[in-house]
Amino acid sequence: MFQSIRVSAKGGAQALVVGQFKGEGLDAAARRLDADGSLVAASRRPDATGELGVVVESAPAPGAKKAPAERYFIVGLGERGSFAPGSMRTAAASVGRRLAGAKLTSVSFALGSSFDAAKADAEECGAAAGEGLGLLSWDGDRAFKGSATPDPKRGRLTIVADDARFRAGLGEGLALAESANLCRTLSQTPPNIATTSFMAAQARKLARATGLRCTVLEGDALVREKLTGLINVGKASENKPCLIRLEYRPRGKPPARASKPAVLIGKTMTYDTGGLSLKINNGMVGMKRDKDGGCAVLGAMHAIATVVKPRRPVVALLACAENSISDEAYRPDDILTYRNGVSVEVTNTDAEGRLVLADALCWACEKENPAYIVDLATLTGGVVVALGSTFCGMFCEDDKLRGRVEEAAKASGERVWRLPMHDEYRELMKSPVADILNSNPNRKAHPIQGAAFLSYFVEPKVPWCHLDIAGVHVAEKITGPFIEGPTGWGVRLLARLLEDE
Repeated sequence: MFQSIRVSAKGGAQALVVGQFKGEGLDAAARRLDADGSLVAASRRPDATGELGVVVESAPAPGAKKAPAERYFIVGLGERGSFAPGSMRTAAASVGRRLAGAKLTSVSFALGSSFDAAKADAEECGAAAGEGLGLLSWDGDRAFKGSATPDPKRGRLTIVADDARFRAGLGEGLALAESANLCRTLSQTPPNIATTSFMAAQARKLARATGLRCTVLEGDALVREKLTGLINVGKASENKPCLIRLEYRPRGKPPARASKPAVLIGKTMTYDTGGLSLKINNGMVGMKRDKDGGCAVLGAMHAIATVVKPRRPVVALLACAENSISDEAYRPDDILTYRNGVSVEVTNTDAEGRLVLADALCWACEKENPAYIVDLATLTGGVVVALGSTFCGMFCEDDKLRGRVEEAAKASGERVWRLPMHDEYRELMKSPVADILNSNPNRKAHPIQGAAFLSYFVEPKVPWCHLDIAGVHVAEKITGPFIEGPTGWGVRLLARLLEDE
């Protein structure tokens, strides 16, 4: 929508935005801005419902004196009692689309009285508005269009905000959206470009730009470190597997109470054919996004290094491979033994993500001495059946970590729903010839099977949260600040999780 967005404390604006709650008229502060009654008149039209995201447009009468702008937008904020700062993502995105359609380049938000009426924090509202406008401005939908598609001109937008707290929030929200948009661009990148070496190069590039430390384990290093899942899942492809490690170390701040790092793990399958258990029909379309867990972790590390800057160290591990087909491919009936001693009977080569995540979980527990682990993965179709695209499936048996993830999800608007873990689910994964199966043909508790498998590679004392993002990493239609395509799900949640560290 916009080539760039900047925030200013002063200056005139072409457009003025005021708020309206459902079933209410304009408040006194908004009415005081009305130079000739046109704003109030617009608020009384039948289409001015006040429902969240509904925008009504008006303008002062020609020649009106002291009009604050040449165009007015009344944005619906929903029910006053249900308004929360996160509502501003939808409201701001709706306004942003109208601004872009009208080719306006500056806007002033006069919503402080609405925030006061709803008892909402102005800075939090500003952050959500910044996220909404920033996410709206992602241009990844244009990245691979060629000469046959006209390139629409994208304008620059200035947001004038005299409220210091709202302005500060806008800046933070725009910055977090930039990190999420990095994830979305990587997700959108096709597999002939976004190979395993490409993902490693992106991590190195991010490290150079932000001061992170980057190490890539590949080839003999994978063998030496007994990273069995990566070796076997990736050996059929000409694009060789790797474990990508990024590290954030706090600078210029007193150390956190505990120096143990938070560890973020992302499933990064650059393409998934299903291997010898080949995906059927049109099932491969979209599998370029099987790397979205890793893309989200890269985006989160960008936010951690540039926006959040926590006092706790943070380590990111991207388990990166391509699941392909050749005479080198691993097979159903193979047995893999991991560095923690757990043996796995392969029953389905299309359940490959858990095999590479197992390597990263073992590494995290044995090498990183983690305070906690959070992994993100497009792991199961079963979680989509269970929760659709409304919630991410969350598995976390540590009460403290689960509570923190839920609070971060609430702040970011990225919803999570706890699914159960129990020893009976772990029993489903038992193998007659090895310790466990990578996939039980019995489809009972399908999304939980994936989490149950992973639990064998996490030390019991380590707090761990598994987020199955298979249903939420892509939007199927225009919704809120998103267009059809990748959402960058998890970037802002992880950033919010670390912001209090």
